Amino acid sequence: MRVALYARVSTADRDQNPDTQLVPLREFAQAQGWANIGEFVDHAPATDLRGRTAWRNLLTVAAQRRADLVLCWKLDRCFRSVAHASTTLEQFRQWGVGLRSYTEPWADTTSPQGELVFNLLTTFAQFERSLIAERVRAGMERARKQGKRLGRPRVVSVEWENVRQLILDGAMSQRKAAGILGVGRSTVARLLAQKGDGNGAPQSPV
Repeated sequence: MRVALYARVSTADRDQNPDTQLVPLREFAQAQGWANIGEFVDHAPATDLRGRTAWRNLLTVAAQRRADLVLCWKLDRCFRSVAHASTTLEQFRQWGVGLRSYTEPWADTTSPQGELVFNLLTTFAQFERSLIAERVRAGMERARKQGKRLGRPRVVSVEWENVRQLILDGAMSQRKAAGILGVGRSTVARLLAQKGDGNGAPQSPV
């Protein structure tokens, strides 16, 4: 079994040491007889996917099927939301790569229990997206009743942050976001670019 270790510490706490996570991960992998193919460490908040270069490198290794399992200290070291976890785990599944959390025995996608957790995450992510879409539509309808012109960035911004988060998580495509907001895809791209997200926003077929 080829395993890749992932650790992340937040820049907000300078006293954090990634070895606090890595040492037990190494020992656990060795005890299982797994081959450690690499350690990937980020010093960044969970929400800063652009700054988490080690995480992106790990995804590349997984996509190239150079690892069979990703071992982390805790799920919140990897994911910033349920939607993000659901999307990434689906990618891992397509690549034939498992995920296991050292401190959360139930979080093991290579086991039947872990498969159940994956299905629950997917369900929650879909529910989360449907709630946001419903809020966006309600906001647009409210704007119409108030006589506001729709399709302009100022009106869209009422619910933009929710939609923007889904796009960055890879849980919603720019095309679908544009449909929900009732604007053109170019407007969505422009709004992303305003916060510097245009080039880094992952695209999803959702």
